[in-house]
Amino acid sequence: MQRRPSPVRPPGESTSLWHQGLSLGSKALQETTPLKGFDAYVVGFHPAKDDPSMQMEAHHYCRQVNDDFLQCVLFDGNTAEANLIGVEYIVSERLYGTLPEGEGRYWHPHNFEVLGGSLIAPGLPEPAERALMAMLMNSYGKTWHTWHTGRLDTGPGDTLPLGEPMLMWSFNRDGQCDPALEQHRNQAMDVDRAKKRASRSELVEHAQPQDGVALLDDAFPDSTPLPGAVDRSTGR
Repeated sequence: MQRRPSPVRPPGESTSLWHQGLSLGSKALQETTPLKGFDAYVVGFHPAKDDPSMQMEAHHYCRQVNDDFLQCVLFDGNTAEANLIGVEYIVSERLYGTLPEGEGRYWHPHNFEVLGGSLIAPGLPEPAERALMAMLMNSYGKTWHTWHTGRLDTGPGDTLPLGEPMLMWSFNRDGQCDPALEQHRNQAMDVDRAKKRASRSELVEHAQPQDGVALLDDAFPDSTPLPGAVDRSTGR
C-alpha cells in the first residue's frame, strides 16, 4: 500500500525510556479491546463547513457497528507516525431520518464522494471497494476535526491541536475540492478517478436526494453538479 506520511511532526522531547516502559507494560497487562475492529480503511477529503477553503486529506479507519452505523477515527496519513485529527460517525439514510429536529445541520451527505470517485478504499480489489461504496450510498457523516495538520501538497499546518473542534463537510460538486490537493493524493496512491467514476456509475440509480448537497454552492459558484448528487431542497 502506498505510504501517505503526516505533514506534521509534533514538538516535544524524546522520552525513549519512559515510552518504552509504558509500551512494554501496556502490551503485557492492558487490553485494547475498543480499538479492535477499526479495520475498514477509506481515504477522502474534508472541507470545514464554516471555512471551506480549509481542506484536508483524511484517512478513515472505521468499525462497522451494524448495517446502519459506522464509527471512524481519522488520521492525516497512513504511517506509524500519522496524527489523530478527528472522528466521524456514519449513519444510513434510515437512521438519518430518525435524528431529532435541528440535528441534520451537523451531518454531511456522501453520494458525491461515492459517485464522483474521490472516496477510495486503498488495498481493496475493485469489486470489494464497489460493494463498500454501495453500502455508503445515501449515508451521512458527522465529522469533527480537532487538529489542522496541513496538507502534503502545500506544507504543514498547526504543530499541535489548537482552538475549537471544526465541523467538517463534504464536497458535493465538481470544482469544489482544490485540484492540487486531490491530484497529490491520486498520484501518490495511484488513483484513477475517471475509472472509479465509471465503475460506480451503476450506483446512480440507487441515489436519493440528500440534505446539505447545496450547502457550499455559494462558496464555489463555478462548481458543477454530478448526476446522483442532488440536494433534497433545491432539486439540484
